Amino acid sequence: MYFLSDIEHKQLLYQLLPTAREVGVSQELRGWSWHQPPLKPYFDNVKLPMYEVSSKYCPTNRDVYLRHIEKVYPVPSARMTLGKLFHGVVSDSLQAFLQRQELSFEDWWQKVRWQEIGEKPENVIAPCRKVWEFMQKTCEAKLAEVSCRQIHASELDLISSAVPFLVEHRISGELLGLSDVLSVDCYDYLRAIIFDLKVANVKEEWHRLYSVGYALVFESVHEVPVDICCTVYLNVEGSKISIQKDLFFANDELRQWWIEERDKKLEIVAERKDPGKPERSQCKDYCPYYGTCYG
Repeated sequence: MYFLSDIEHKQLLYQLLPTAREVGVSQELRGWSWHQPPLKPYFDNVKLPMYEVSSKYCPTNRDVYLRHIEKVYPVPSARMTLGKLFHGVVSDSLQAFLQRQELSFEDWWQKVRWQEIGEKPENVIAPCRKVWEFMQKTCEAKLAEVSCRQIHASELDLISSAVPFLVEHRISGELLGLSDVLSVDCYDYLRAIIFDLKVANVKEEWHRLYSVGYALVFESVHEVPVDICCTVYLNVEGSKISIQKDLFFANDELRQWWIEERDKKLEIVAERKDPGKPERSQCKDYCPYYGTCYG
């Protein structure tokens, strides 16, 4: 899932990293500059989750107003449900492998809190099982590959080299006006890449805002530069798993875009301003607030 293919690795080494080193990132747009403009939040009394800052489902950002001011909590759609489950499958299977736990898919499946999912188990068990098995097989293959090259390394060293990921890394976004309970999908600590997992069939430019936002938060807390981000698109259709990656340089333009989105949404909540409904033609039918605006 978070392993780079040969082509992606070449893209990283010969295109993205050289560009990042040559162009660079402005110091005022590094997360560790959180205490000064433009990163310093204008409103200290509002904290938003990353998904609300980075999401662009609603053209006018009315979803933020409805949730925080009108207290409208939508019923999760089937798409949102599958996304939540896939995130759990990927992160938990990786954690089980990294910690060498004897955790089977059946064991994991029994722990799912279905009252929080809002979907019938029989509708999603098959794709979840495929993703679990795929993750386990991929990790085992990577471990075997490293093991045959480093025959004197300990198991811990081998796992750290084969699967160099911090998964669901808990981190506070308070310094940047965000929630204090953020969770980074994956951080590759050998290549310094922030990954964000998406369950979507269509790529959107604004999907990049998620991993860029996490890169800024990571820099603000750990003061480690993060220049490369990646959006991972996961889909299961029938018996096939589709994985596509958008690997990119977290440049000044993307960082500035994220800051602008954060400031607009913090202002909506802080000043209780209804930005108004978007045109019906602009709305996505899978928007969880579609029924609220046009029901």
